[in-house]
Amino acid sequence: MTDTVSPLAGKRLEPGMLVDVAALTKAYFDPPDPSLRAQQVAFGTSGHRGTSLSRSFNEAHILAIAQAICLYRREQGIDGPLFLGIDSHALSRNAFETALEVFAANGVVTVIDEALGFTPTPVISHAIITHNRGRSAGLADGVVISPSHNPPADGGFKYNPPHGGPADTDATGWIEKRANGFIAEKLAGIVRMPYERALKSEYVRRHDYVSGYVADLADVVDMEAIRQADVAIGIDPLGGAGMAYYQPIIDRYRLKATIVSKDIDPTFGFMTADWDGKIRMDCSSPYAMSSLIGMRDRFDVAFANDTDADRHGIVTRSGGLMNPNHYLATASAYLFANRPGWRADAAIGKTAVSSAIIDRVAAKLGRGLVEVPVGFKWFVDGLISGAFGFAGEESAGASFLRRDGTAWTTDKDGIILGLLAAEITAKTGSDPAVLYRKLTAELGEPLYARVDAPASASQKAVLKSLSAEKIATKELAGQPITAILSHAPGNGAALGGVKVTAADGWFAARPSGTEEVYKIYAESFRDEAHLRRIQDDARQIVGAAFAAAGAG
Repeated sequence: MTDTVSPLAGKRLEPGMLVDVAALTKAYFDPPDPSLRAQQVAFGTSGHRGTSLSRSFNEAHILAIAQAICLYRREQGIDGPLFLGIDSHALSRNAFETALEVFAANGVVTVIDEALGFTPTPVISHAIITHNRGRSAGLADGVVISPSHNPPADGGFKYNPPHGGPADTDATGWIEKRANGFIAEKLAGIVRMPYERALKSEYVRRHDYVSGYVADLADVVDMEAIRQADVAIGIDPLGGAGMAYYQPIIDRYRLKATIVSKDIDPTFGFMTADWDGKIRMDCSSPYAMSSLIGMRDRFDVAFANDTDADRHGIVTRSGGLMNPNHYLATASAYLFANRPGWRADAAIGKTAVSSAIIDRVAAKLGRGLVEVPVGFKWFVDGLISGAFGFAGEESAGASFLRRDGTAWTTDKDGIILGLLAAEITAKTGSDPAVLYRKLTAELGEPLYARVDAPASASQKAVLKSLSAEKIATKELAGQPITAILSHAPGNGAALGGVKVTAADGWFAARPSGTEEVYKIYAESFRDEAHLRRIQDDARQIVGAAFAAAGAG
């Protein structure tokens, strides 16, 4: 975020400031202009996202993407069922109906919630992995219709191939190109049938997603320990797809848990505004989470999820909302000490912009650390093989293995990360924030921040291709630079930016994929003044690179 916080942050918005759902739905049927890049299909790290109000998420986009996925499945020989999930954003229901019209007309067996309800991202990943385990043919894949924590006017559409995790750039690039081709040709070649006929067709199957996922939870989280310790848990689904799952979880495992809000409203008017005065279901934001934070004294531990339940926000009685990096470090330390069924060489996976406290935890545990670029797709292979016991990213997304060391999900699962906070509380007698303070007393306490700085398209291109040879500076905040990275040390993949490290701090800079800014991630193991020096040096280093490339 920037340094400017809106006066609306942490407050509920007036009704007149909420999204007009009727206008949003009406605009869904407006055709995009294929000559404008902003109105074309564009897959980022979490699929295609946009809003009908700017003609970036409309019926034409979904028709084209769904048809492209059908063609991709045929090319790849994927002929098992397609598990289809959906969240509670207003545009998600429109996109769901459109996609089902195309999938059914193309003869793709599509598995939907038995009650036409919401189905979270981790549940779809779990279903794909469960179906495909031990199979070499008839493999399943999936789609989740969700823009994650994005504002209420947004829509999102993401594809998960048979490994169950986010599709790689080869797959999304192929789908994106074909989809834009369909739009350019005014949807020639799209095969669809009316929604009501699709629902009744042999290619659409109703499925009890809830029971299968809930029953399996004891294989990944110690639910009995939570029950026996009588941990008082507060749960806020933030009006998202996890809503239908929590009461069955509470009932099956006899937990002392309370769902603090059961509101489902496409305007998300029950939410408090984020830092910039906009509504986001961002469970890592203290502004968006102010309601649950205010209840923290009622519970031993509390948590929330975003709308597709792939992110987690942990609220403790002792420390309020935990910084996502702090919880990743705490979860890593706890899990590797309490999962004897995992491989002895199972490592911790982290993104390059996650806190270095995780590096120190790995060293303390004697575990390997694999650092990858931003994007959960980089963790998929390690989670499938058991090479990663735990994998997480600073944006509050993570997953971990079943207790026997096999894969649970290969996409982010905010539900199990929330339940893990209750397990930690049950097994240690303290909430996760207490455990984190014990870690930092031993390993050092980091100060971490992310800020945005303006950048033109040419400057963003320079930053994306920046290498160590183009950085002449030898010091960072008064300390010798120990490494300048343009590729992740864990897998050699391009960072899409640069990371510079010194003994007591580091920064990473990478361009935004959607805005005219670049992001500076910085961390100090000293103090606030040192953190600010790192941020200042980061701006100077990046500015010098822009100037040297003639993009200043």
